[in-house]
Amino acid sequence: MSKVFVCDHPLIQHKLTYIRDKNTTTKDFRELVDEVATLMAYEITRDIPLESVEVETPVQKAESKIISGRMLGLIPILRAGLGMVDGILKLLPAAKVGHVGLYRDPDTLQPVEYYVKLPTDVQERELIVIDPMLATGGSANAAIDLLKKRNCTQIKLMCLIAAPEGIRAVQEAHPDVDIYVAAVDEYLNDHGYIVPGLGDAGDRLFGTK
Repeated sequence: MSKVFVCDHPLIQHKLTYIRDKNTTTKDFRELVDEVATLMAYEITRDIPLESVEVETPVQKAESKIISGRMLGLIPILRAGLGMVDGILKLLPAAKVGHVGLYRDPDTLQPVEYYVKLPTDVQERELIVIDPMLATGGSANAAIDLLKKRNCTQIKLMCLIAAPEGIRAVQEAHPDVDIYVAAVDEYLNDHGYIVPGLGDAGDRLFGTK
């Protein structure tokens, strides 16, 4: 069974409060999501392997550590996932970025795929699927499904907020994919929205309704 990691650092929790606030402006919402994504990237990369190298300090030679050649890929689910990409790239500037376009049918709540563009070497990379909201789990599962169909095997999922229903759905469908979130909320309402949640992340990021 996949693990769920709640990134409970005080800075993340502080900023998440203002992300939830309905009175937060589009500009501030966008900046806060960017900042939390950077902080979560620090957590999600905690287990990246290191290797030893020798460097010359101003005093003498020293053995030190660098990341062990791990190639990373960021896969935001359009459109809301785009709001987290730049924040992650601040820490992982060499990561390649692919895009998966999915929208949720308002009647069936099932994901519908409309766009996929991935790095040519996506199978060789450790991938982070990015979506601010893990509600029903449908979009996340669909994105992970299409990556696995392309022989991708190293996948993690990063979300700001998750509902218990979405977590269970991903764990059942993809028990090998660990989930990183800033908070696990109470439940999904009849419209498939996370409660208390933060509203529609895409609309709040891009100022649309």
